[in-house]
Amino acid sequence: MMSYLQNIDIKMLDLLNKKFRCTILDKIMPLITAMGNGGIVWVIISIYLISNDNYRAEGYMLITSLIVTTIIGEGIIKHLIKRTRPFVTMKENKLLISKPITYSFPSGHTASSFAAAGIFIMMNNRLSIFVLILASLIAFSRIYLNVHYPTDVVTGIVLGLLCSILVINIFNSEIIDYLNLVYKCLTYY
Repeated sequence: MMSYLQNIDIKMLDLLNKKFRCTILDKIMPLITAMGNGGIVWVIISIYLISNDNYRAEGYMLITSLIVTTIIGEGIIKHLIKRTRPFVTMKENKLLISKPITYSFPSGHTASSFAAAGIFIMMNNRLSIFVLILASLIAFSRIYLNVHYPTDVVTGIVLGLLCSILVINIFNSEIIDYLNLVYKCLTYY
C-alpha cells in the first residue's frame, strides 16, 4: 500500500515539475512558504488576537491548536514514520529553498496552517476565507518546492483540522473563562 501511494506521489510531483513550473512561481512560492516557517504568520496573528479583548478567545484557541499540532505532527508522527523528503529521492527536481532537516510526513507548515484555518472557520470569523486561501497557498508551496509529497500535505490538512476541532471542543468546556481571568489578573498589575 505504501509503495502504491509513493508511486502516485512521485507521478504527481513529476507532473507538477514538468507542467506547472514557471519563473514567476519559482520566485513567489519561497516567499509564501516562508510565512509558514515555524508557523510565524499564525503566531503573529495569535498574539494580535490575544491582545484584542474582542478576539482573545480565538487567539488562545489558535495558539493552542498550533502547539497541539506541532506536538502531534512534528514531535510524534514525523519520528514514527521517518519519511525522506522528495528532493532526496527525486534528485532531478529543482530545490528552490534551503534543505529542511526534519522528516517529510506530515507537512508541519500545512498542519499549522490548517489548524489556524480550522479555528477561523469554526469561530465563524469574517476573515476565514482569507486565512483558508493563505493556508492553501502555503500547503501548495510545500509541494511546488519539492520538500513534501502530496500525501504529506493532505495528511497535514487533516491533522491541522482535527487539532483545531479538538481545541475548540476543549475551549468550549469553559477553560476560556479561566484563561480570561488569569489574563485580567496579569494585566491588572
